[in-house]
Amino acid sequence: MGEVANQRHAAEPSAMALAGAPTSNGPARDQPFLAADVGGTHARIGLVIGNAVGKRPVSVLHYHRYGCADWSSLTAMLQDFVEQLAHTPYAAMRGQLRHCAVACAGYVLDDAIINENLPWPVSIRDIRDGLGIQRLAVINDFEAVAYATQFIDTDETRPIIEATAPAAPGPVLVMGPGTGLGSAVLLPGQPRAQVLATEAGQISLAPGNEREIEILRLFRRDRPHVSFEDALSGPGLLKLYGALCELRGSPARLLTPAEITGAALAGSDLAAVEALHVFCGLLGSFVGDLVLLYGARGGAYLAGGILPQIQPFLLASSFTERYFNKGVMRAYLQQVPVRLIEHGQLGVIGAAGWFLDERQGE
Repeated sequence: MGEVANQRHAAEPSAMALAGAPTSNGPARDQPFLAADVGGTHARIGLVIGNAVGKRPVSVLHYHRYGCADWSSLTAMLQDFVEQLAHTPYAAMRGQLRHCAVACAGYVLDDAIINENLPWPVSIRDIRDGLGIQRLAVINDFEAVAYATQFIDTDETRPIIEATAPAAPGPVLVMGPGTGLGSAVLLPGQPRAQVLATEAGQISLAPGNEREIEILRLFRRDRPHVSFEDALSGPGLLKLYGALCELRGSPARLLTPAEITGAALAGSDLAAVEALHVFCGLLGSFVGDLVLLYGARGGAYLAGGILPQIQPFLLASSFTERYFNKGVMRAYLQQVPVRLIEHGQLGVIGAAGWFLDERQGE
């Protein structure tokens, strides 16, 4: 299971959580609440409050990034965040927190958020009761990032492929590799945009040349289905490197995705260099496929934890060639810009903005 499965969920409040709490479905615009963006490696947590004016729906009053492996549970991280507010100008808000929006990789099943990339199980009731909140809402992590892209300016992004003309109004693709391979599509509309969460990372891996066919053949030895996520993710990069070492007849000396990207950027390991080239080529093909699949005339944003670290390599790779290599649809793709975004607070902002909009719509 990767980072792309999704099921929206609003946990019903328990009697304990409701004691002495308001009975509204969501926070008022002037009421602070928690928003968290939880991936397989990092969790980003913010104290947020709705904006009455301005482009962004919320202001992030306080923010902290946690390493997931350093904590015993998501509840423990959220509790620590609230405790740390005592040492900030927002200490008085600790007692006002009744709502929490969580953007998380995985899907909701009964009381649990299911995702094999997280280092611990996630219980919705445990979070709600541990924080004493009235309502907990869960949204897919890339769904939240996609929602947030409507609030960012071009100068907050970095160009990967420039379009031949300004981007046309239309769906916007947001995708990116990290611990898994996330993907979502922003659908502009009135009175508010909607987001289509996808499981595109589970699409069957499609090789684009003989070398990638050889790699796919090795990947298929221990599984009947090989997805794009099996190659386009941190663990996927490690698999690519291992397969290429085997094909080259050389030992696999590098043990983590960070070691592989570091060696590739330094040019110190030929298998690592080839692995990152294959990674970028497959990514270009996949992004082009998704733009065509979803009619993403509004552009494509690349996010996730890996790509910002390898931007110069990505620009010099076959990414652009593979992105455009769609036969008669090349001219179509030339009108769709591709830009790189830093994940940063986008998931927190997107989860909080989605939560406020969803509550207003109820």
